[in-house]
Amino acid sequence: MPQKVAIESWDPEYGVPSSESPAEETDVEIDPDIEVPLAQWTPISSQGLESDAKLVFIDGVRRIDANAWLDDGVGPLRQGMFASFAAGAVEVGDRANLDHIEIRRGLFAPGSPEAFSTRAGTYRPFGVAGRGANELSAALQERLGALEIEVAGSVENQAQLIVVDGPLYRRQHLPRTIGYIKTHRVHYLSGDAEATVAALAPRERTPLFRFRTSWTRNSWYLRLPGPMAHAWSGIVRIEASADLDVEECVSLAELSCRTLPRFASAPHKDPRAPQNLYPIAGLERELRRRLGDPSYIERSLRAAAG
Repeated sequence: MPQKVAIESWDPEYGVPSSESPAEETDVEIDPDIEVPLAQWTPISSQGLESDAKLVFIDGVRRIDANAWLDDGVGPLRQGMFASFAAGAVEVGDRANLDHIEIRRGLFAPGSPEAFSTRAGTYRPFGVAGRGANELSAALQERLGALEIEVAGSVENQAQLIVVDGPLYRRQHLPRTIGYIKTHRVHYLSGDAEATVAALAPRERTPLFRFRTSWTRNSWYLRLPGPMAHAWSGIVRIEASADLDVEECVSLAELSCRTLPRFASAPHKDPRAPQNLYPIAGLERELRRRLGDPSYIERSLRAAAG
């Protein structure tokens, strides 16, 4: 029999993990000697003037539109989740231009859910291995990540540097691409290396280091310009593929120092200043707008569920 859908009356976000990024792992192996030996670690100033290189910023957003219960008349009731997600690119040269935006809607549920049509659009079915809210949220995050990769692949030839908001995981194959991490749930360095981070002046970076959790990447810390409330104010961590040789990675690090600071946000404009770069913030707002009005989406789902 066709699936029956009952929309849950609770807040769609209730009981769902709030983080939109994969958890940062604490079981870490660090190699701090790939650019200079650890004993020689000092802050590194960018070489040359601020760069006007053409950049592309990639970001994605997601929203849970409604939780639901699905009944196919055969097995037990299954918890499902209706979600909208989007990814896009903004190209920054002389001016900022939205370059590529993709919107998706999905019904995530165990087993084999069916497509679900509403006046707001059709929700594509995504089968999930698992029955809890965590598994549904993880499946949504995986699809969002895949969509970001699709967008990044469509614009990879248009920029000297591609900046992905978040870890570089599964994007290591993209050329001239770095991952941009704004928050620091884990401090990967310690001792003299961590002291170098605290000693950074605006527009300075640490030497490169390589580290491995469940995957391996090269990384460095950079301080953006802005108020200095504490030793880690304005610090961001940047990732590059571990497949790059040191010279290529140093080139990306230098370019990041000469380009990203000019996009640092101001506290009176963004509560996540200066780390939430203006192009990323603007792209995020536009993506959320294009997801549609959440009240209208929920009414459409309830009407379609009968």
